[in-house]
Amino acid sequence: MASRVALIQGASRGLGLEFCKHILKNKSPAAVIATCRNPDGATELRALADQHPGQVTVLRLDVSREEDIRGAADRVKESFGRLDLIVNSAAMLHPSGKGETSLREVTAQGIISTLTTNTVGPLVMAKYFAPLLQKGGGSFGQQPDEKAKQHSGIIVNITAKVGSIGDNGLGGWYSYRMSKAALNMATRNLSIELGRSRPKVVCVCLHPGTVNTDLSRPYHRNVPKEKLFSTEQSVSALMNIIETLSIEKTGKAYNWDGTELPW
Repeated sequence: MASRVALIQGASRGLGLEFCKHILKNKSPAAVIATCRNPDGATELRALADQHPGQVTVLRLDVSREEDIRGAADRVKESFGRLDLIVNSAAMLHPSGKGETSLREVTAQGIISTLTTNTVGPLVMAKYFAPLLQKGGGSFGQQPDEKAKQHSGIIVNITAKVGSIGDNGLGGWYSYRMSKAALNMATRNLSIELGRSRPKVVCVCLHPGTVNTDLSRPYHRNVPKEKLFSTEQSVSALMNIIETLSIEKTGKAYNWDGTELPW
């Protein structure tokens, strides 16, 4: 029986895939539930599952489809009965693959598509998986001695610094910035509701830095080399933060280095 059960949403590549690898390597014995839109095409994820028989469960889940999320939650409930950690890592910059540089490039459909994946998806994930997190063993994060302040599970939503209203001095990227700002608000709301529950669930947003993934690759030439992270570097930093989390830290956004990110 795995002592930890983690679900990584958006696990076919990039940060999501690296979260799966990190937990399997460093948090064993652990069961990892890896979800993605197209498991058949997720070659690396399939290979990872083959390398860790019995430890990795791959589920088809399109985060824009509520029925997929509901079905995945039913499967996890049936197979595991609980969760200790959810990481929502799937994200899109924009359907076109690049952020809008001016108002002329804004389209209603572009905004709706980006919000659906980046904001609505993680919130609906919380709706269906929170009951399983409330049955978790609290095996990620820091547990205080006082039982009333202990948590059973953790929700991590991967945000972005450009979603910080307080940090926005450049403008542009309307859809992506709006989707991450809205995700921050959803996470704050979740932290209040699930922080009142018994048992409690910690809810935070984490900014991974600028990572060498498909999402950010078109913009790498503007990033100093020392500030461009590999997925391994970023996930290692984020997992270090996750292991410091407690109910005292819920409802906030944190940079990859552990500093608090302003809303």
